[in-house]
Amino acid sequence: MNICFIGGGNMASALIGGLLKRGFAAAHIRVVEVNPENCTRLHNEFGVKASADLAAGVAHAEFIVLAVKPQQLHELALQLAPMLTTQLLISIAAGIRAGDLARWLGTKNIVRAMPNTPALIRSGITGLYAMPDVSAAHRHDAQTIMAAVGSTLWLESEAMMDAVTAVSGSGPAYVFYFIEAMQQAAVELGFNRQDARRLVLDTFMGAARLAEDSNEEADQLRARVTSKNGTTERALLSMESNQVKQHIVNAVHAAAIRSEEMGTELGVK
Repeated sequence: MNICFIGGGNMASALIGGLLKRGFAAAHIRVVEVNPENCTRLHNEFGVKASADLAAGVAHAEFIVLAVKPQQLHELALQLAPMLTTQLLISIAAGIRAGDLARWLGTKNIVRAMPNTPALIRSGITGLYAMPDVSAAHRHDAQTIMAAVGSTLWLESEAMMDAVTAVSGSGPAYVFYFIEAMQQAAVELGFNRQDARRLVLDTFMGAARLAEDSNEEADQLRARVTSKNGTTERALLSMESNQVKQHIVNAVHAAAIRSEEMGTELGVK
């Protein structure tokens, strides 16, 4: 499996590191990266060949991972299109729809992928959508590549990519926001910042593991730790009276709407 990453940023680095840990050989991975300092870093850290030469990078690649910013993808696609034959293209650029990519690249052998930032520690989740022309074997290969940084979820409809973007793509920011609020409360209640951070992070990680290991839904787990007339009930009643849950739901919907808007804006070219 010869893989070329176009773009050598954080997500590409996470994928390369994950693939190497899974036994992929550095000799079968190339990176096209315009920043010379990034090329040096990628070679020193992973032992892969990295340069700004697009033609050399894709020359022997069976799989091409498009890991550039969405705003750069149209120009890149026009340069890349004449070099394509039967390669599978995996785009991790947010918002760019597969149909627009196919139009720019002249191929429908495309998989869209939406990883999230926990991929940087190989604990992410990636939503995947394959265009109808993608073979079962190529779907498996795309999943293998993205599974190097966490779990994967296939989508039957590309429209669900906007929902994935809103829920898991943007989701870590929502969690950090809640952590930020809990840490602020802990400090206000008298803890120093270091102890507040430890209390909140360990609570989040423990609760997440508990939910993952349980067959019960989140509302049932919540009910189990909410004693009548107790402290937890008082806190939850405060959240309910302030419609915290509904505000979170509304926020996720707003993110999905923005994802759809970005797809339209970026695909105009």
